[in-house]
Amino acid sequence: MSGTNIRALAKELNLSIGTVSKALRDSYEISAATKKKVLALAQKRNYIANPYASSLRRKKSNTIGVVVPEVADSFFSHAIKGIDSVAQLKGYHVLVYLTYESFAKEQAILKDFTSGRVDGVLVSISSETSDDAHITNLMNRNIPVVFFDRVIHAVATAKITTDDFESGYNATKHLIEQGCDRVAYLSISNQLSINNKRMEGFKEALHDHKLTLKASQIIRCSNNEQENYQLIKKALQRKNNPYGIIASVEKLTPPVYLACKELGVLIPKQLKVVSFSNLETALILNPSLTTINQPAFEMGERAATILFKSIDKKHYKLKNENIIIPSKLIARESSAKGRLHFVQKIICCLSIHTLFRRLC
Repeated sequence: MSGTNIRALAKELNLSIGTVSKALRDSYEISAATKKKVLALAQKRNYIANPYASSLRRKKSNTIGVVVPEVADSFFSHAIKGIDSVAQLKGYHVLVYLTYESFAKEQAILKDFTSGRVDGVLVSISSETSDDAHITNLMNRNIPVVFFDRVIHAVATAKITTDDFESGYNATKHLIEQGCDRVAYLSISNQLSINNKRMEGFKEALHDHKLTLKASQIIRCSNNEQENYQLIKKALQRKNNPYGIIASVEKLTPPVYLACKELGVLIPKQLKVVSFSNLETALILNPSLTTINQPAFEMGERAATILFKSIDKKHYKLKNENIIIPSKLIARESSAKGRLHFVQKIICCLSIHTLFRRLC
């Protein structure tokens, strides 16, 4: 017999379901002889305890849901690790759901959560999300929700973010100090607060350095990789082409490098690049990438810690607060002041030497 449950064991032993359940949990209320008899039959019938059934009786799933737009972005993979580190200590499972930047998918996922599948939710909204009804509906059913990175400020709950305005400002300031008087900003979504705050920082830095902002300096990208590539390529071919570029999210960096390669634009001599990215391979890109490193693990860890406060304490109400963990600019070769690469210097010197010999 396979798939035997407590009810079947109780019937065969002529005991109550409660007695069998307590015997299997080694309860002090059950005699040693009864425990022995129950365990022997359970072993004989290949009985396997169902932890989810126990959770349902306690009205808990011992599971939290994490809703993110994607996991290819290194930020989200690091954030999920931070979340999981807390969940493991609490004896909880983590279910990760991907929206693929779709508002409709996000709505469907959160609607599914209303069934009690999870005890709490951590969410980073899609780039299409502009409404919060699906989130407030979940919260109204006493399922706590905490935002991280991509948030909706109108929803009264905890939000874990980084210093997006300051990071956008610092990225722009860095490029200006490296000699760029024309800097372009690659925007990803008009709805996302992280994008808008980074862009506000970008604009403020231009203003503070007495640089005029032109409409062409803000390149409005989308979730279509090929379209983004063509937009960036077109910008680099303009008469007033940018000397510096800020990628507001990690996935906008590869099309910049690819466009430069195809057009023969040298990074950083002809174009300097800064990206919001946690890529571990940033060091080995050619040239190595200057990044705004977000504290992804810490943000995930903090968000999960706050969520579990609400789960552990039945009547604990999440504060409507915005917790900011600062990011860090790490300067590398992609934004270095315009110097020829070492190999290019050698080629240049050899060319000059050859020309000199011919003239002589």
